[in-house]
Amino acid sequence: MSEHDEFSIIDQLFKPLAGLSREARGLIDDVAVIAGDSTQDLVINTDALVAGVHFFEHDPLDLVARKLMRVNLSDIIAKGAKPYGYQLMTAWPRGTSYAEKADFVRGLKTEQDRFGLDLFGGDTVSTYGPLVVSMTMFGRVPAGRALSRLGARAGDKVLISGYIGQGYLGLKALQGQLMGLSHADVNEVISAYHLPEIRTDLAPVILEHARSSMDVSDGLLADADHLARANNLMIRLDLNTVPTSLSARAAIASGLSPVDLVTGGDDYQILCTADEAGAKALIMAGFYEIGMCLGVSEDTPAGAELWADDRRLDVVAKGYTHPL
Repeated sequence: MSEHDEFSIIDQLFKPLAGLSREARGLIDDVAVIAGDSTQDLVINTDALVAGVHFFEHDPLDLVARKLMRVNLSDIIAKGAKPYGYQLMTAWPRGTSYAEKADFVRGLKTEQDRFGLDLFGGDTVSTYGPLVVSMTMFGRVPAGRALSRLGARAGDKVLISGYIGQGYLGLKALQGQLMGLSHADVNEVISAYHLPEIRTDLAPVILEHARSSMDVSDGLLADADHLARANNLMIRLDLNTVPTSLSARAAIASGLSPVDLVTGGDDYQILCTADEAGAKALIMAGFYEIGMCLGVSEDTPAGAELWADDRRLDVVAKGYTHPL
């Protein structure tokens, strides 16, 4: 990784600021966990979206608001927590109309009503740059039980909560780079890009049966690599078992590489590991088994590998990183 890569910046500059605080979890996770009372802890995460980077500047602002809430919800769910409120920061470009801001708020209202959330405050400012919106999400989890990226063991099954590649395909469709799909398929993947699937009902089963868990935002292979390295394990993913939609299969039939689907990002599905019994329970809840955790050796260093038909695939870029 480059020293200007987002993960290098976190490791080199920000991790020292976290010190040994238990709440920060060494900045390994996407959340902080703060002790509450004797029955529950508070799980907190923050994610931002920037126009021109995470969404198109002409995207409807109600959809931007809804996506912002969903990408924050996915981190909370991955820790087995129940979300209950959020704070909001908006940096509006000079000249943004009241009607545009009202559209953004309308999207927030739709999502907070759907997921049972309330706004807890935040900040609103103006900027000479692009629109920047950031959300801090709060969740509750039984005391001492919040899941982490840590906890995976050799022999664990690797599972994913739903289709991979929908967000990537939606981005390509909006860029005019996705050919050979029907109008219905194009609309489906564009919708998935704007509104990633979020299942808050999975939090309890994740909490009960997973050993480690995180959401997938940078690409399945890249995030599996993060999880593997955090646990000093090798994760072997089987490309043939990664769940894909009919639209994705149509794109593959039209010439798209299936590898692009696992490296494209913007999925916000839940990636987790579990023992045999836990994996069975997770599969019953809708998860898909897609790989295995292995011990490390000279032949199997820590990280994630992609396999298909008993052959390891050479993948140069495992996912998306922000150049900083």
